[in-house]
Amino acid sequence: MRIARFAAEGRIWEGEVTPEGRLVADGRAFDPERVVWLPPVPPGGKAIGLALNYREHAEELEVAPPEEPALFLKPSNTWIGHRAPVRYPKGVKVLHGEVELVVIIGRRCRHVRPEEAWEVIAGYTIGNDVTARDFVGNFYRPPVRAKGQDTFGPMGPWRVTPDEIPDPHNLAMRLYVNGRLAQEGHTSRMIHRIPELIAYISSFMTLEPGDTLWTGTPRGIVPVRPGDVMRLEIEGIGVLENPVVEEELSLASAGFVSGWT
Repeated sequence: MRIARFAAEGRIWEGEVTPEGRLVADGRAFDPERVVWLPPVPPGGKAIGLALNYREHAEELEVAPPEEPALFLKPSNTWIGHRAPVRYPKGVKVLHGEVELVVIIGRRCRHVRPEEAWEVIAGYTIGNDVTARDFVGNFYRPPVRAKGQDTFGPMGPWRVTPDEIPDPHNLAMRLYVNGRLAQEGHTSRMIHRIPELIAYISSFMTLEPGDTLWTGTPRGIVPVRPGDVMRLEIEGIGVLENPVVEEELSLASAGFVSGWT
């Protein structure tokens, strides 16, 4: 099942995506072209990122892969949905996207054994770990300024339930910039796999429903500029697409208002 969150008619809805691509919530059908797509998890959860979880990406950056998972937090101010614009900060020289499989936690848990990890997963989605490469000085502790700026965490377009993804370590993933292939990888090449990650993180941190684990990205750093469009695809999940726009000078001019609509 594919479950989406979206805004329409002045409120936020959560509903199923039909095989024909329609959105159905509370017995009503919505045109996906006439809604505002929201991240598939509500605000308030934790987003835990994983650096250098693909050996080819570490080689690309000329660093050794870490022996244990190298974690960072992706703050909720970064989260945007499918088709929402990514803002290009003033003065940044190198901005790029990173296609990632995102695991959505469905149960409160602590000290999860690897063989039990599948029981706490509510689904999967696509994440774009947008990064300002200017501010990455320590590859093992990615700085907040590089990955935590507003709009730097597109997620979506929906959550796919685990029954639709029998093996999350057997998925092709790609990132296109203006239709040209920038990244291509396969989840089978993760260094630290999902059960191991859930066991490791839950050994020192309680995981809650709606928390997300961003499992890392393959090789491929391709800079983007305002006017570009990033299109991310993961087999079995779908397509996440976001344009890049010039950063406005103020929140008011950027159209920011309270709430998620």
